Amino acid sequence: MAAFVAKQMVGNKLNAVKGGLGGDDAGGDKDADEQAELERLEVLREAEERRKEKHRKMEEERETMRQGIRDKYGIKKREEKEAEQNQMFEASSLNRKKKTPEELAKEAEAEDEDEFTKLKKHVGVTSE
Repeated sequence: MAAFVAKQMVGNKLNAVKGGLGGDDAGGDKDADEQAELERLEVLREAEERRKEKHRKMEEERETMRQGIRDKYGIKKREEKEAEQNQMFEASSLNRKKKTPEELAKEAEAEDEDEFTKLKKHVGVTSE
């Protein structure tokens, strides 16, 4: 407990001395602080642009290397494979798209009209 009290007494005196020597002048350096912050932000932005450009170039080099390997071994790109699989998927009868109720109703109307016109033609042919 005595150590705590001693630290509090000496600490307060030490802080008072520190404040007197190099005090915090918040009013005079605002323009300099703002300018320094703007410069820091500009440097960060430029660094980010350089990093993005570097990664873009590396990715281009990788893609050319990948394409060379694909050409050499006759491998298709993933996108092309997926497109072929989708075409095969759509073409198979087991996985065909289900018809909506509207489409089913239209087909039923077309069948009814066909039967009616067949009957009408048949009746018209026999009556002549």
